[in-house]
Amino acid sequence: MASVSFHLAFYTLCLINTKGKKNKQKLNCVKINGTKSFSPSKVDLLSQNSGLALTSVDSEANVYIPKEQYRQNIPTKKQLVDPFRQGIIIEEGVGYRQTVVIRSYEVGPDKTATIESILNLLQETALNHVWMSGLLGDGFGATHGMMRNNLIWVVSRMQVQVDHYPIWGEVMEIDTWVGASGKNGMRRDWLLRSQAAGIIFARATSTWVMMNQQTRRLSKMPDEVRSELSPWFIEKQAIKEESPEKIEKLDDKAHYVNSDLKPKRSDLDMNQHVNNVKYVRWMLEAIPDEFLENHQLSNIILEYRRECGSSDVVQSLCEPRQIELINAGIQQNNYNCLNGYSFSSGILEGNGLLGSLNQGPFSYTHLLQIKGDSRNEEIVRGKTAWKKKLIAAPFAP
Repeated sequence: MASVSFHLAFYTLCLINTKGKKNKQKLNCVKINGTKSFSPSKVDLLSQNSGLALTSVDSEANVYIPKEQYRQNIPTKKQLVDPFRQGIIIEEGVGYRQTVVIRSYEVGPDKTATIESILNLLQETALNHVWMSGLLGDGFGATHGMMRNNLIWVVSRMQVQVDHYPIWGEVMEIDTWVGASGKNGMRRDWLLRSQAAGIIFARATSTWVMMNQQTRRLSKMPDEVRSELSPWFIEKQAIKEESPEKIEKLDDKAHYVNSDLKPKRSDLDMNQHVNNVKYVRWMLEAIPDEFLENHQLSNIILEYRRECGSSDVVQSLCEPRQIELINAGIQQNNYNCLNGYSFSSGILEGNGLLGSLNQGPFSYTHLLQIKGDSRNEEIVRGKTAWKKKLIAAPFAP
């Protein structure tokens, strides 16, 4: 790429040199990376492979390529292999597997991938799956049928279970697939594992529904969209939920409150609303730093209620589950005393309640809502479970 830029820059200098006289050399005398000379008819192929944007450097040469020709075109037919993204089609032609490497900007202070990075990888592999299917329109995962009906995807529920966090430089395989969820929804699942050892790092499942992009209201799945998606549906679940746990709603009396959260332009996605990964960051910022330093997230459940726009001011509420357990223990103690029982079980000491709390797992309930709204409209409810961080062995010198 650098060599291509150098040769084109050199050629441009040749054109404007020679004391203001126009250089009559043709573009076919320019050599790229030591290859044979190329002509303007070959520029299209070059630009598609390198992503190079050419502009006119001489009025007679008239070398100009419009944006549509040097941008990568979205595939219109199903692909089985994507060498650029290290992706392949699996599960008898309907699932997708992508090999990824944990980058330095995807890890935190402990050199392990952050939960935000994992969620971003889930989103990226999902979109790449649709890309390879040949169904992707010019939207955020929307199919051609969805584009014709002015529909977009919105996630309604997501759960991620993390057993191990990959470290910086770790090579992972991420499998993803889709299935039906009711009459008008779609379920998408993921499985993340180590490529070298095959260890399962994380599992995830999500439910998606369609929204009209103009009215911002939920929509039924049109028949043409159903016919596009149904051939890709398979009956397989990464996380089995017999009866999904309902998340209680918090109020302003929550233990931790973080107000005046304002979206930035960088927080918006291609559908012009705040990306769901940003919600998780707002939730976790309400948890005390000293807790986050010694614990890692093991499970997160999110229930999305409405979208968040660029002008909304958000309030993050958080209630620790351990406070609820302590209160329950105190109430049990009072009950025992009132009924003549001695408090010898050690529920608040030793290996009792506090002992179990020190070992975890711990749980928090979360709520993001629009601040200043008379109805306190909910954006997303959440529940997180945590476990003590393992102390990693120091790196060898």
